[in-house]
Amino acid sequence: MKFTLDRLSWTPWLEPPEEDALTDEQLDALVDRARAASPYFRLLARDPHVLHARTMTDNDIFYNADGGLPRAERELAATATSRHNGCVFCASVHARFAAHYGKRPEDVRRLLDDGVDAPQDERWRAIVDAAVALTATPSALDAEHLAALRRAGLDDLAIADVIHSAAFFNWANRLMLSLGEPE
Repeated sequence: MKFTLDRLSWTPWLEPPEEDALTDEQLDALVDRARAASPYFRLLARDPHVLHARTMTDNDIFYNADGGLPRAERELAATATSRHNGCVFCASVHARFAAHYGKRPEDVRRLLDDGVDAPQDERWRAIVDAAVALTATPSALDAEHLAALRRAGLDDLAIADVIHSAAFFNWANRLMLSLGEPE
């Protein structure tokens, strides 16, 4: 399947509970009940405690505006991670957010079409490189990546956001890829 900015669907390999069969505890674990429409979140709702923790972590990484990276660049790190991991579904979701919030759809399209080594400006290059290094193996993220992020103007909170976005989506991609596939 090709990487895209289009909306994709996802099909689980295990049967998730039906929306109307979710318990109050499972619905509460979704945090946003609209997520009950997603087979992925309904599948994760089988373990409501883990789903709740996962969702709160996700929300804090991407929606917490108290310092750090702008939303577009948090989404860029998640897009680069997903592109590197081959998670077409997650790449499409986060690419749309990166393109929208960053107002740079051509740069995001190039990342999807040409891969993580596609040309980017200094700041986006540093973010993509750090996210991909961390995704490959945590020890691949080294002092040179941190120096490049600092040269690109990122402070400690912004660097932490790159790491959080990439690490979370490295885990999320692997979970999603092991439970189903995009359509």
